[in-house]
Amino acid sequence: METSAQRLIDADNHLGETPLWVRAEQALYWINCEKPAQVHRWHADSGRHDIWPMPRRIGGLAHKAEGGLLVVLADGIYDFDTGSGNLTLRAASPLPDHVALHECACDRQGRFWVGSFDHHYPADRQACDGFLFRLDGDVLVPVVKDITIANGLAFSPDGTTLYCVNTRANSVEAFDLEPVSGDVSNRRTFLTLAREDGFCDGATVDAQGFYWMAAVGGSCLRRYAPDGRLDRIVSLPFSNPTKPAFGGADLATLFITSTRMAIYPQAAGYAENGAIFAMSVGVNGLPECDFAG
Repeated sequence: METSAQRLIDADNHLGETPLWVRAEQALYWINCEKPAQVHRWHADSGRHDIWPMPRRIGGLAHKAEGGLLVVLADGIYDFDTGSGNLTLRAASPLPDHVALHECACDRQGRFWVGSFDHHYPADRQACDGFLFRLDGDVLVPVVKDITIANGLAFSPDGTTLYCVNTRANSVEAFDLEPVSGDVSNRRTFLTLAREDGFCDGATVDAQGFYWMAAVGGSCLRRYAPDGRLDRIVSLPFSNPTKPAFGGADLATLFITSTRMAIYPQAAGYAENGAIFAMSVGVNGLPECDFAG
């Protein structure tokens, strides 16, 4: 049974992103990409809210199997010790200065994937100097080219399909993912969103294999079947959702980050943006895989 989204944490984020439920801690992590760059953690049992400042723009994070985090800063992948606050460079970005590393996720095998953000966009509507990388050891291997802003990164339950947004087309592409090698093939359009419905942003996949996408500027989440068919639209009381993630003890709670960026600032619910919201949508999520490297 679906419930309405409720404000959970008054995070006051300029650009909240990458909600990540860590089962071992029963805690929700997320980031504020910029203004200022931060890592956040909220403990479900105590309600404690921890914040760590980052030295430059942050694009995402992942939990490591041995504990601690990988964080994606604009210029590289860093190991982050939440106890000491220390950052240790693991892999420097090979990208030019105008392209920052951005959204990330671990696949079902525990491999780490990270995209990029070409800051020449949107002044240059064709800007696409970014890549989607796979972290092999301590090396960022370019796998998918022509990335403008990496969003919507998610994986099917069986780990054989990778999803990623094509910003310039306001669409989501799907790729066949070979589980053992991590190679991708068969790049294709999975869904396309009309501009009046918002912009394709972050996403997750539920236990039934359906793709949940945040329509930033569209005041809703959109659920798509594995064949790309629109299954459901979930209206939200705020206009700029950025990414959903399942969490809670039974993975039945959908947490949603948001942004106060001026995307359709005249839209109803714009003033509510910047918080973390939570709701039940009547389905369960999948446990997120820790980084295995």
